[in-house]
Amino acid sequence: MKQNKAKLIIFTGPSGVGKGTMLADFFKRVDHNIVYSISNTTRTPRDGEINGMHYFFISKDEFEQMIK
Repeated sequence: MKQNKAKLIIFTGPSGVGKGTMLADFFKRVDHNIVYSISNTTRTPRDGEINGMHYFFISKDEFEQMIK
């Protein structure tokens, strides 16, 4: 069986501590083979947030369908 040598890196912290700022800078500076995972959310977008870039903004019904 072939092993996948991919690694998972998690940046975590409370809202407003600069995770997004740090990651934006990282992706600008580093030549990498890293993919940013975009989360789904049922909340409405905040000013400046773009669907598919910051989050996937979906309805509660869509979210519940995905769980099923």
